[in-house]
Amino acid sequence: MSKALALSIIIPVYNESDHLKNCLDSIQKQTVMPNEVIVVDNNSTDDSVDIASQYSFVKIVTERKQGIANARNTGFNAATSDILGRIDSDSILPENWVAKVLDFFENDDHLKNYAWTSGGYWYNISLPSVYAWFSSQIVFRFNRFILGHYPLWGSSMAITRQSWLRVKRKVCLRNDIHEDLDLSIHLHHLGYQITYASGIRVNVYIRRLYSDFGKMWTYLLLWPRTLRTHKLNRWYLGLIGAIIVYLQAVCLIVITKFLSVFLNSKT
Repeated sequence: MSKALALSIIIPVYNESDHLKNCLDSIQKQTVMPNEVIVVDNNSTDDSVDIASQYSFVKIVTERKQGIANARNTGFNAATSDILGRIDSDSILPENWVAKVLDFFENDDHLKNYAWTSGGYWYNISLPSVYAWFSSQIVFRFNRFILGHYPLWGSSMAITRQSWLRVKRKVCLRNDIHEDLDLSIHLHHLGYQITYASGIRVNVYIRRLYSDFGKMWTYLLLWPRTLRTHKLNRWYLGLIGAIIVYLQAVCLIVITKFLSVFLNSKT
């Protein structure tokens, strides 16, 4: 009988006291618990570490060099399981997330040659299902057209420990690109295929949509910059996608405010 697979969940954390409890609570409710949960403190100055320490199943490690890629790498290197799950500190997992990831990698071919990712809902906006559908077209399907393969999404992804050992010295550590997209490209170059599980969605807090438009635009520009960093000929499509997402977000904000004013006027 083959040995049962083990899963580690890695969570990079920098000042996430507003969201981390909900994230860890969702892990505690899993139908199948992960073998370990690693919270990587990346110089938090709030109560994030205190919150994480309240959960007996959490292991806290520290990464002093600032940046999500550095925190992710430290967590991956500290993990001991066959499968390395990576989520964000605002990810609220469906109760079968761990079970679904382990089930996917039970296939020997998947264990040797694949990485896994899924989509999500944003729970702090109006019409989350509509926005989730739109985002999946841009984040996953449009990126697949640009890249020739699906990207990994940092809020819900899993790779094998073997693939990490192969790719860890190749990934970029820059803070001005998308670290999950960068990891996707490097894994693809090594021959790994990325499966997008469209039917599994995590709840995530969308934090840049309601920030000022300048910060939102700066963030969106990380997309084409990541593609240019890897010298991909279709990098300009990432810029077009960023413009589309920006305009869509502005429209969503305007519509939401209009509806709020309209409904308030009726009461």
